[in-house]
Amino acid sequence: MSVRVLDIDLDFFLAGCCPLADKGRRPELFGHEPWESGRVRRFLEGNCGLSKDRPIPGRIFETHDSALELWRDMLEAKRLTAPFDVTHIDAHSDLGIGYPGPGYVLNGVLPIRYDKRADAEKYRRLNGLDEANYLLFALAFRWISSLENVRNPSSLPDIPKEILVPGKADSIQLSSFTAALSLGINGKEPVIPFNVYEDYNGFKAEEKYDFMSVAISPRYSPKEADVLLPVFEEYMTLV
Repeated sequence: MSVRVLDIDLDFFLAGCCPLADKGRRPELFGHEPWESGRVRRFLEGNCGLSKDRPIPGRIFETHDSALELWRDMLEAKRLTAPFDVTHIDAHSDLGIGYPGPGYVLNGVLPIRYDKRADAEKYRRLNGLDEANYLLFALAFRWISSLENVRNPSSLPDIPKEILVPGKADSIQLSSFTAALSLGINGKEPVIPFNVYEDYNGFKAEEKYDFMSVAISPRYSPKEADVLLPVFEEYMTLV
């Protein structure tokens, strides 16, 4: 059985999706009010199966791409094995719909030998990796065995069609012409089951989670939402 990872963004727990704030600023509160704490607890317990009596290892960080460092640390400590299942609770897919676009990973990362790809710091230095595409990198690293995206009711369409298996909305398989040149070394990329919940009420975790993380995402959530961070800490042991 795969290890299961719960990957949360604070921007899910808002009345509406925030437009991206300028660097160093937070979005306005109006229209983006955070959920009240009891509602958050009901979601974490009722939908995600978490329990304050059985906290799981986790980490809170500023931007969501720091999940890659958490997963790397857990892999190196042999507390996590790849590939693992990811449930992504987020108002956004973080699969690279914006700049530099999915082509950066499909054409620039996939041709690299698959066991040499996982160098997040290199891609950050090249301005290729950020909080809006880190999950696409994790897929290219072959860290993920299945992916769920539980979305805010106000989420806008942001799942790039070019990463999906043609004709299927429930499967991801990364590919590109340049990657095909390395098929003799890498083989085909794995097909990843992909389930999107536009209505979070329809989501209920089937199994318990082994790790969790929470991203504050300050450019996507008003500062007033930070009051919820202690609520998440009730369900985790910080690592």
